[in-house]
Amino acid sequence: MAAFAQFGCGGAGSNVAPADANANSAAVSEFAYITDPNAALAEGNRLLDNNQTEKAIEAYRRAVELNPDLAEAHFQLGIAYALIESEMQQSGANVEATANTGEKKAGQPKPNSQKAFEKAVEAYKKLIAANAKDDVSQFNLGRAYNKLNKDEEAEDAFKNAVKLKPEDTEYQTEYGAILVKLAKYREALGPLKKAIEIDAENSRAANLLEDAEAGAKRIDFAQKDDDKKPDSNTANANMAANSNSPVGSANSNTKTAKEEPKEKRPERPTPKPKP
Repeated sequence: MAAFAQFGCGGAGSNVAPADANANSAAVSEFAYITDPNAALAEGNRLLDNNQTEKAIEAYRRAVELNPDLAEAHFQLGIAYALIESEMQQSGANVEATANTGEKKAGQPKPNSQKAFEKAVEAYKKLIAANAKDDVSQFNLGRAYNKLNKDEEAEDAFKNAVKLKPEDTEYQTEYGAILVKLAKYREALGPLKKAIEIDAENSRAANLLEDAEAGAKRIDFAQKDDDKKPDSNTANANMAANSNSPVGSANSNTKTAKEEPKEKRPERPTPKPKP
């Protein structure tokens, strides 16, 4: 797989035009002809859906070059970079920083995916500042925070999305998922049950609901058992610390970008790229 210069690997593959004979001239993206940022975004989405991740990155980069405030393009760019980083790590390549873990050694630069998700957060905040009732931006802000492992911030954003549009099964599902991730099992029961009520075929919500119910029972059992012991206050504190670890399936960051729900997008006509 060709890799980008940002990853410290040589060669940019077929995603850029051949370099000029002058070594000082910059390589020109094959998407330079696109002048509409939404068209570049649409092309990036098409390429990503077709597993052409590196070309998708170039298209998304063109979109944010044309419109630095295009939040969706920053988010999708983060998804694409995360896929490349994950593949490189699995192949044993030396990626400068670990993506989607929230951990970075001192002195190491941020991975490209993290940079993109941080820019997505900034862009979504601008949209929300302009329209506090924008449920789509609230939801996508939660997803961007989740990618950065800022779970409390993600919880707040998903909660706001649910308040604005309670009948959206995906909003309820992701709100329940982040609560499970935070080991707030009993709080997660309501939104997950609501998600299934809205869509009985929502298997993700059903699986998360099982996790939440199991987690709540585990904590209840531990507390009842500790109440019978002499020094119950200390035991309860210790047990809460041990029990409040979310089950693996609740952490959406362990999933690949292809497996998770696609980002909510505002309804608008999709511009067609030039041939």
